[in-house]
Amino acid sequence: MPGLHEYLLFVAAGLLLNITPGADMLYVVTQAGRHGLARGVAGALGVFAGTLVHITLAIAGLSALLAASATAFALVKYVGAAYLVYLGLRLLFSRRAVAPTRAADAEPAPRPALSAVFRRGWLVNVLNPKIALFFLAFLPQFIDPAAGDRMLAFGVLGLTFNTTGTLVNCLAAWATVGIGRLPLARAAGRVAERVVGGLFVGLGCKLAFDSSA
Repeated sequence: MPGLHEYLLFVAAGLLLNITPGADMLYVVTQAGRHGLARGVAGALGVFAGTLVHITLAIAGLSALLAASATAFALVKYVGAAYLVYLGLRLLFSRRAVAPTRAADAEPAPRPALSAVFRRGWLVNVLNPKIALFFLAFLPQFIDPAAGDRMLAFGVLGLTFNTTGTLVNCLAAWATVGIGRLPLARAAGRVAERVVGGLFVGLGCKLAFDSSA
């Protein structure tokens, strides 16, 4: 593969990073748990689209500019942190519909549009400047510096990482829906939402106050 070395090692390392829970995966499994597999997949595709933005910016060199500009980085960092806190507060204070006591009273729980779930997943990813820095720091380690087509190699690695990450997120959504059918899991669903909401708030605060970023 032109410009690349140790590609399989990159795939293995990328998968280990993909399965590490972060804001993206938390968003996907929350949507799957609350609204079903289709919304979970829509969230995963939104994250995929957001990562494409980071890959494109990195190839164009704009991510390096973002990393070098303290003002630009701070702006994106705080906007992203605020959005994560907003999503977390929505989960913490939203009310899940109570299960009806009679079949006649059953009403389907309102679900957000697939486009809305996709858009929020896109925002969760795009507004996280650490992802841009990740691509700049991680991907070049697997690119031959002597190759003449480094940008092509960067794009191949970025798309590979994005694809495996999307597959992992979709599998996490599917697993969440399967586990959610268990009575005990359904009973604990609201507690899990509050925990995830707290994690989102914590991630947002960490992003905002992390001086190493």
